[in-house]
Amino acid sequence: MKNKIIFFLLSLFFFMDTNAQCAMCRAVLESEEGQTAAEGINDGIVYLMAIPYILVGGLGYFIYKKYKTLKK
Repeated sequence: MKNKIIFFLLSLFFFMDTNAQCAMCRAVLESEEGQTAAEGINDGIVYLMAIPYILVGGLGYFIYKKYKTLKK
């Protein structure tokens, strides 16, 4: 069980390179010569997407720990 938890936590920190743009953002940013703005927007979207998962995971861990201590 401990190995599964460690694997899950480590998998949260290793993100694959993704393209997280909507169709309209992609169309506007592809017309630009340099791709630095597109990369910045991709990073921002992934960052905004990851925060709720981290918060819900932390809340789940907190509830799990509280539940486990109450059972003892």
